[in-house]
Amino acid sequence: MAVTRRGMGRDGRPTLEQVAARAGVGRGTVSRVINGSPRVSERTRAAVQQAIADLGYVPHRAARALAANRSDAIALVVPEAETRLFAEPYFSGIIRGVSAELADTDIQLLLTLIRTPKERQRFSQYAASHRVDGVLLVSVHGDDPMPDQLAEMGIPVVMNGRRSSDELVPHVDCDNVGGAQLAVEHLLGRGRSTVATITGPSDMYVARCRVDGYKEALRAAGREPDEDLIAKGDFSEESGHAAMHKLMRRRPELDAVFCASDLMAIGARRALRELGRSVPGDVALVGFDDSSLARHMDPALTSVRQPMEGMGRAMTRALLAEIGDSGPDRPRLVLPTELVRRGSS
Repeated sequence: MAVTRRGMGRDGRPTLEQVAARAGVGRGTVSRVINGSPRVSERTRAAVQQAIADLGYVPHRAARALAANRSDAIALVVPEAETRLFAEPYFSGIIRGVSAELADTDIQLLLTLIRTPKERQRFSQYAASHRVDGVLLVSVHGDDPMPDQLAEMGIPVVMNGRRSSDELVPHVDCDNVGGAQLAVEHLLGRGRSTVATITGPSDMYVARCRVDGYKEALRAAGREPDEDLIAKGDFSEESGHAAMHKLMRRRPELDAVFCASDLMAIGARRALRELGRSVPGDVALVGFDDSSLARHMDPALTSVRQPMEGMGRAMTRALLAEIGDSGPDRPRLVLPTELVRRGSS
């Protein structure tokens, strides 16, 4: 290593060797103290920390990461097309939460979209080469093998949502069943008699949970769910528009709709206007997410609030704990939802 004067690096800053000499220990001991290793006595740790303070030594981030076998980066993986990523407020809420939680750390965030099997394979190879310390997975479908593949490679992973009720991979979710129940109970409580729903894709556990909540609320009110009042969507605006037209052809007398996302509610609202139905006069409408879109609809949309940023933060905390091997055993968190009442219902 080139030096300008004894013990100093080329840029004049104190070096690891200088810290070691001042503390009277070896270079490896200083590295262990910097990286928080427990294999150092308290007396030695104190001596090294004092030498660091006296010299004003600042560890080189890249060297520290290398010494700890870390990359100081995590990946946020979204297995969806970029059109969905930028169209759906849900994803931006998650990203804001993740970014906010990382703001006071030295960890970089890598955003990765996976749309094809080739891209999936490429990311798996990338992760296997230890380019990232852990992975956050968002919008996981039921048949997605990636969470298990990453876990088998020993890469810490935390999912947003679950693939099934018995999910084993660490995850952070919201109370989708309870949120849907709140929506339907609200509609029934407002005197609506024929309540339909527009669902998300059936290969996603989150969508099935919201359908379950819809059905449970109806049964609790003494009403048997009617399959003609259930139309499938995929969380997008266009799917909500198409599903609303389908519902009105099947059951033109319906007077309320619970949509499993705010975007689908926007599409449903557009379809109702095309059909000459007023909201909430003819048909009451409730969404799910409580995104900024809900507040700007006309009338403003009643919606189930899920803590999108809160889930992003909780996922990140859980992943950092997994990476540092300091968190609870395989965290499984379910955050509460609440109904925000507005003019659409």
